[in-house]
Amino acid sequence: MVKIDDGKPLTIRAWSPEDRPREKLLLKGTAALTEAELIAILIGSGTAKTSAVELAKKILMQVNNNLNELARLTTKDLMKIKGIGEAKAITIVAALELGRRRKEQEPEEKPKINSSRDAFNLIKGDLMDLSHEEFWVLLLNRSNRVVKKKRVSEGGVAGTVADPKIIYRLALEELASGIIVAHNHPSGNLAASTSDVELTRKLKEAGKFLEIQLLDHLIIANNKYYSFADEGHL
Repeated sequence: MVKIDDGKPLTIRAWSPEDRPREKLLLKGTAALTEAELIAILIGSGTAKTSAVELAKKILMQVNNNLNELARLTTKDLMKIKGIGEAKAITIVAALELGRRRKEQEPEEKPKINSSRDAFNLIKGDLMDLSHEEFWVLLLNRSNRVVKKKRVSEGGVAGTVADPKIIYRLALEELASGIIVAHNHPSGNLAASTSDVELTRKLKEAGKFLEIQLLDHLIIANNKYYSFADEGHL
């Protein structure tokens, strides 16, 4: 390996917050960081004379800034670089191995909702056998694929409280284009209560304002369900 002289120390604490790797990641996201800054976050610290970012740059210089070449280095190879001890070397090797394994895995296809039956099949395992009421939401993208499934609230035998503000906050956080909500009736009665109808109305109106469509509201009891959409109440 080429020997590189230590340069003048750069104190990261003296940088503006938006330029510090960790703060920059929080403010701007991972894509805004250079490879050196990402490695600096991994190693955590530099040396008495070199900042973590400068040390990361030295690591990259050993492999001509080629991440594939960096992934071929062993912990012993990395420990030959001044400032890289066993803990830092292991962290870098482990992170690169995770990246390699990720490339080998096929991306998991998100389930697509084409009907109320699809939504029921996806959510029934969470609600069907409960002795108390729970309220769940399916967050969907523009292709009607489920981005996330979340429990909104948990109540007693007679009911549970579902706040539209919380439901749509979850949808906004995931940039969802549509939602399907569902709750169970432990009594086995599939009939929609007055409060069920009113909540559905509120969710529909709020969805129009936020441009996040309420696609359906399911009531689940035993192995059956009632769909507001199928019954023409949306």
